[in-house]
Amino acid sequence: MFQSSRRSFARAMTWELGTGSLPEDRAAGGRLRARVYRHVAWARHDGLARLVEEDDLDPRQRLRSARAARQWRAEHGVPAGAARAVFVVGVQRSGTNMIVRGIERDPSVETHNENDSRVFDRFCLREDDVVRGVVARSRSAVVLFKPLCDSHRTAELLTSVATSDGPAPLAVWVYRDVDARARSAVHKFGDVNRRVLTEIADGTAAGRWQAHGLSESSLELIRRLRPATLSPVSAAALFWLVRNRLYLEQGLDRRRDVHLVSYDRVVADPEPEVEILARFLGMRFSPAMTAGIECRAGRPRRSDLDLRVRAACTELELELGLAAERSARRVLAGRG
Repeated sequence: MFQSSRRSFARAMTWELGTGSLPEDRAAGGRLRARVYRHVAWARHDGLARLVEEDDLDPRQRLRSARAARQWRAEHGVPAGAARAVFVVGVQRSGTNMIVRGIERDPSVETHNENDSRVFDRFCLREDDVVRGVVARSRSAVVLFKPLCDSHRTAELLTSVATSDGPAPLAVWVYRDVDARARSAVHKFGDVNRRVLTEIADGTAAGRWQAHGLSESSLELIRRLRPATLSPVSAAALFWLVRNRLYLEQGLDRRRDVHLVSYDRVVADPEPEVEILARFLGMRFSPAMTAGIECRAGRPRRSDLDLRVRAACTELELELGLAAERSARRVLAGRG
């Protein structure tokens, strides 16, 4: 009986992570069930300790952070309307959790992730006035949001959430080596990227956030590469490509209120990269911001990608690398 139950659970988990409906298509109960299945699968593969660390599930750390934040607000809280909104954006599985955890180790920061139903609905931000209200009522110095599904709206958010008397909102775009991101996405979410890209190529994904903001060049590339014929990892790399392209296509690299962060540069040498990030956000750097970062030297191993996808991704990686260097220099020069 026990073995039968294990087989039934394994079949259900395979369905949830592979051929099941996409998370955003499900009701609240379905999204919770999918999250439980994913966490079980991740814990089996990576170990419970890694899952707790990555998803910030340790209640002791959460309580310590909440207590420190309450104390900071009681002693130093800013007046209502004086908080700054910060949006951490980019492509899923690019190290944004690590960046957010580093920033929120400062007790002056209030964080709202995609599972916060007060601000998010099905992983996308609620209406702009809801977001503005959260920022306006906060007594924290920084109100940080991680709206990865709204990354194509970065420029719009910086304008729509701004107020006439509060500090200007800022955005941090995080990107990661394409090979590591693609493998991580397939490991965590199965072939979701391939299924979504297939819908985009077929013209049936108009209502999906993944299709929003894509340039005609990206749409043409997706159609030409026929995602249904790609391996899951090649499709995940293609998704990395068309979403990270938005940073350059929308001119975010030329904006002083957007900073580009390379995950790989952060894990290779955390302190200088996080110091630059803190300076961009107007925060004082603390060694605690890098305490949870596991240093990793060297380039991640290459995946077996479709050659056409590989060529396009290599070109964009070079462009993003140069853009990240320009962004860092701008911050250090005091123009960020």
